[in-house]
Amino acid sequence: MNMYGEDEEWIAYRNSFATDYDQSVMNGSSLQSFVINAGRKKMESIFSSKDVVDSVLEIGAGTGEHFPFINHHSNNYCFTDMDALALDVAKKKHADYSGNLTFLPVEIGDLPFPNESFDRVIATHVLEHIYQPHLALKEWNRLTKPGGIISILIPTDPGLLWKFGRTLGPRKRAQLRGEPYDYLMARDHVNPCHNLIALIRHYYSDITEQWWPLQNVPLYDLNLFYIAHCRKPKA
Repeated sequence: MNMYGEDEEWIAYRNSFATDYDQSVMNGSSLQSFVINAGRKKMESIFSSKDVVDSVLEIGAGTGEHFPFINHHSNNYCFTDMDALALDVAKKKHADYSGNLTFLPVEIGDLPFPNESFDRVIATHVLEHIYQPHLALKEWNRLTKPGGIISILIPTDPGLLWKFGRTLGPRKRAQLRGEPYDYLMARDHVNPCHNLIALIRHYYSDITEQWWPLQNVPLYDLNLFYIAHCRKPKA
């Protein structure tokens, strides 16, 4: 039992995600939108339209913002998120897609799928929010078929370039709206990127790593995103 109760600022922030995220981040008209989209494009650049990944599970799919950047074809694509309202937005957004899409509101730690169910598991901007990220990495491995790929994208928070970019845009806009930005980010991004990278490298062995914007400079202080494509051994 929580004798203190939840903070009103945090409740308001979480409740506004489904309606505000697309407008503030994914509308394509801001520097923040450009950066977020660039990271997603980088992540999907290892695939082409000729590739076929039969079954895909996206963890923390939110309002379906990553789906338009998928390059490969998939016969079955499952969106999962703890926020049912966000998934409703995703369902409406991709209503015209001709493939087989499913939308499942579920907690990350309670994914109701058998072992080795998917050829690819995608988690963008998810791992930094989870209180026990090592358990999530184990669970994603359980769900992936042998030879399948687990694709993870995380921001390089608290790297120097990430801090600089945050100061330029998101913090100023939040402060103009009267929001306690630093408090919200302290609660939202609970895992530093260097710890997450260490966990990814510990639990997965066959990893293709990407960095954005400086692919050839693998330092989190000089990049904004770290991406890992982890192939599960066939044996």
